[in-house]
Amino acid sequence: MNLPIFAAQFRTMNLAAVGSVAFDAIETPFGKTDKIVGGAGTYIALASSFFVTKQSLISVVGGDFPKEFLDLLAAKGVDTSGVEIKHNEKTFFWSGRYHTDMNSRDTLVTELNVLGEFQPIVPEHARSTDFLMLGNLSPSVQLSVIQQMKVRPKLIAMDTMNFWMDIALAELQETLKHIDVLIINDEEARQLSGVYSLRKAAAIIREMGPKILIIKKGEHGALLFHEANVFYAPALPLEEVFDPTGAGDTFAGGFMGYLAAASQIDFETMKRAIIAGSALASFCVEKFGTQRLLEINHNDLQKRMQEFVALSTFQLEA
Repeated sequence: MNLPIFAAQFRTMNLAAVGSVAFDAIETPFGKTDKIVGGAGTYIALASSFFVTKQSLISVVGGDFPKEFLDLLAAKGVDTSGVEIKHNEKTFFWSGRYHTDMNSRDTLVTELNVLGEFQPIVPEHARSTDFLMLGNLSPSVQLSVIQQMKVRPKLIAMDTMNFWMDIALAELQETLKHIDVLIINDEEARQLSGVYSLRKAAAIIREMGPKILIIKKGEHGALLFHEANVFYAPALPLEEVFDPTGAGDTFAGGFMGYLAAASQIDFETMKRAIIAGSALASFCVEKFGTQRLLEINHNDLQKRMQEFVALSTFQLEA
């Protein structure tokens, strides 16, 4: 089966993403980096740029952030006018060390800097966006972005994490009432729902507001729940996972970018969007930071998506 993933690439649907643009310093069993560009907003924008030519990024950086990278995003069709630059302050910085299994890590340094008091201001032209992706920020900040929309987007997706469930559960539950898609991992789904079975967890979480739920399972793929439908997307068995930082945000950006470029939002389209996000995430982990996402092209992505199809397609003998 050949997936026509780029037939609708130049539709006029637009996308806005809110998330951190940051510096990371990463250590894995394969090596380490000094400060490199990272952040949820960065990965989301780069991934979605493979499908949409009109998107807005809303974030904040310090005066130490390289203008060259903002120019690079602009060259990929990302409007960065919503990225506030606080010239006398520093950009958010995170440093971490991954364990041998690459599924667990230790945070070494977290410097919130400009992100500590970040109150997103959505540019006027982005307040009528068709698709909105809310990166992992506090639920009250995510809700403030939704409230700035002039017209409700066709689809609102958000990411969150255990931290907000621990310290801001009431705010998170309120924000969930206003979104369409929640993207979390299996541990977070179990914590939010209070049950272990992911199928039962999905039913409980979807009663909180989001009618579409995606549960990421890392190297074991992802689950999509919508109405009575369930879809399982496998993860591509890679020879090496070099750096998993940003893979989840890349997945989310690919998923939303694909939907923004598609002609309709139905379960079959969402299944293909899951594969698109998974394919981009599989590239992301092959090198440190954003490097691999900046190297690949549409043909590379098409081939990688076909690998996912081959991985999970079979016929039963009569």
